[in-house]
Amino acid sequence: MEATNAIEKLRAKCLERGASGIKGLARFFRRLDANRSRALDAEELHRGLEELGLALEAGEAEHICKQWDRDGSGTLDLEEFLRALRPPMSQARKDVIAAAFAKLDKSGDGVVTVDDLRGVYSGRENPKFQSGEWTEDDVFRHFLDNFDAGDKDGQVTAAEFLDYYSGVSASVDTDEEFVAMMTSAWQL
Repeated sequence: MEATNAIEKLRAKCLERGASGIKGLARFFRRLDANRSRALDAEELHRGLEELGLALEAGEAEHICKQWDRDGSGTLDLEEFLRALRPPMSQARKDVIAAAFAKLDKSGDGVVTVDDLRGVYSGRENPKFQSGEWTEDDVFRHFLDNFDAGDKDGQVTAAEFLDYYSGVSASVDTDEEFVAMMTSAWQL
């Protein structure tokens, strides 16, 4: 069995139950993580795939681990695992995500910052702002942290925004539903 074929079979198996299948991936991942390292090595991945009835040839689990390992650790953390299993997005989905990002990126520099959010997003309705616990900039920063992968530097790139929405996209069945959701949420 080719590694890409195994990936497709694993993706189909894990996603066959829609959003609940995606939520179940975290539980599946934790179960496979025999040494509780919060990451899967090739042996743990191989064992898990066999459990699902996806037997691999020698070395294929290692190849998959290397292919999915974004941080070079030699193992797969949960985020890398989930990202790899997301189905590819259609151009319609990518286009609406790009339109939403462009709406936020007022400066047009390819990065959304707190300054970009002023006038585009209001933090005044946030309960922590209303209680005086947070400033509006704190609300903006917290909002950006939802999309900001990794270091939470208060800046969201187009790639981070796309990555966030590719996770959302995996739980929405049709392009029409996804585009309608994005159009409504971002008032496009």
